[in-house]
Amino acid sequence: MLKKLLLSLLASLALVSSAVAAGGGIPWDKFDKKRVTDMAALQNGAKLFANYCLNCHSAAFMRYNRMRDIGLTEQQIKDNLIFTGAKVGDVMKVALDPQDAKEWFGAAPPDLTLVARSRSAAGQGTGADYIYTFLRTYYRDETKATGWNNMAFPNVGMPFPLWELQGQQRAVFEKQTDPHAPGKTVEVFKGFEPITQGTMTQAEYNIAIADLTAYLQWMAEPNQTSRVRIGVGVLIFLFFFTLIAWRLNAAYWKDIK
Repeated sequence: MLKKLLLSLLASLALVSSAVAAGGGIPWDKFDKKRVTDMAALQNGAKLFANYCLNCHSAAFMRYNRMRDIGLTEQQIKDNLIFTGAKVGDVMKVALDPQDAKEWFGAAPPDLTLVARSRSAAGQGTGADYIYTFLRTYYRDETKATGWNNMAFPNVGMPFPLWELQGQQRAVFEKQTDPHAPGKTVEVFKGFEPITQGTMTQAEYNIAIADLTAYLQWMAEPNQTSRVRIGVGVLIFLFFFTLIAWRLNAAYWKDIK
């Protein structure tokens, strides 16, 4: 029975690994985790999320007023981040009909509350690494229905919502001999070249995406900073408690031979 269970687990791991490998895409860039504790970065990320993501993607497990935890007042949230008739205490839902979205894009836009936790992949990185790479590697591809493609998520069905900020770019590929199949050639990604300039420079855009990623990372677990702080405190307490218990044990048993 144990042997069958182990074989089943190994088979499941193999299927997961195959699925990740089949996803394709370029290696993910590393996201700077320190931005998750930067209140200004989180507030800017919340603004970008409300303006560019919340039109199609919901965050149904997050309430607007939870953003008080990143230094915003309820009035600031109401005036700057709510563009519908929603109340500050409501969850972050969208009016987009799932059936319409499926017809337009091929699938309904996923909820983004936990995307930073669900997108991690073994050997690639965290969900934040994926988001940070994904939103910086869109490029023009006229062979796609939306006119866009993505290097981190090839054949993505979502059009690029931030193109006015970054501008438009094309992917540059170079044909090279396939090392695994002599005589055949493969296209190797060499980088991007700009088509049109956006309202931001590339450096400014990278910072904006880092802020948006930080907000999505925070939204996936708003208590993560407190959890780490409490965990460190508990470990320090256990360390000193162990020393006291050890000395007490020695004192109780010192006269017993």
